[in-house]
Amino acid sequence: MSSTNNASAAPAAPPPKLPTFAKSPVPANPLGPNTYVKTAACLIIGDEVLNGKTKDSNSNYFAKFCFTLGIDLQRIEVIPDDTEQIVEAAQRLSARHDLVITSGGIGPTPDDITYESIAKAFGAGLTYHDETIRRMAENLKARNVDTSTVTEEMITARKRMALFPDRDAEVIYPTEQLWVPVVRMKGKLCILPGVPRLFEALLDGLEQYIPIDPNRPRPYRLLIHTRLPESNISPFLVKLTEKCKPEGIKVGSYPKWNNGVDVSLIGEDLGRLQELGKEVEREVQGTILEQGKVGETPAAAAAVAPTTGKM
Repeated sequence: MSSTNNASAAPAAPPPKLPTFAKSPVPANPLGPNTYVKTAACLIIGDEVLNGKTKDSNSNYFAKFCFTLGIDLQRIEVIPDDTEQIVEAAQRLSARHDLVITSGGIGPTPDDITYESIAKAFGAGLTYHDETIRRMAENLKARNVDTSTVTEEMITARKRMALFPDRDAEVIYPTEQLWVPVVRMKGKLCILPGVPRLFEALLDGLEQYIPIDPNRPRPYRLLIHTRLPESNISPFLVKLTEKCKPEGIKVGSYPKWNNGVDVSLIGEDLGRLQELGKEVEREVQGTILEQGKVGETPAAAAAVAPTTGKM
């Protein structure tokens, strides 16, 4: 590029400084005193996931979130943008689980029907939420969005993102960086957007609003890696699984593409897991990679790792 072109090029405009918003205070336990979240379900809503246009990553992110917190994620479902199916799934999952997270269907377009469908599931109507509308407008203003050509239809479409169930609903702002709230129904069903960046930020912020027993036993996990193919170790894993069932120890195997298999042991007795870990190492010609409480940092997990003499 010539020096003339360099000299005439206008400097790039700095990105707009987006506003921050006050987080919601943490309320009293919505499930009642001494009642905590132990089980969870995830409901992914959207035709675009079912037809392959959009690849779902939110259920995977939620699964890791639950695993880290010691919540037993028992079900993941994907359903279309269909009111009756949303109503049925919301009612059924809420009745069976302590925490339900929905993802998708809360935008400004006609197929975004999650709020109205969830309202129907809980026997509620819909009403505009003024604080959410205010935060939305503040965010648009900070982004320097041109509103000179905005029509009434556009305004109405945008406000659909603040049209919430009018009963049994909490509006929670779990992060300062986003105007988007999480609407929680009857203390357990939380409505989140489908955009992964928003879903992940809101879910991370939501952790402090989820009633989890501070004294809950957090399980330990032992991970053993072997270079043997899964078919070679399968007979041993079948026997190990049957042996571990009465003890409440979960056995899993996860093939690594062209690089052997990771064998996972999860249970509440670290000593017993370490004992089983030695057996697994011997039987599958493997090496313990990591061990520690679920959700611990690698450094904390390494602090309890035994010396195996292996490299």
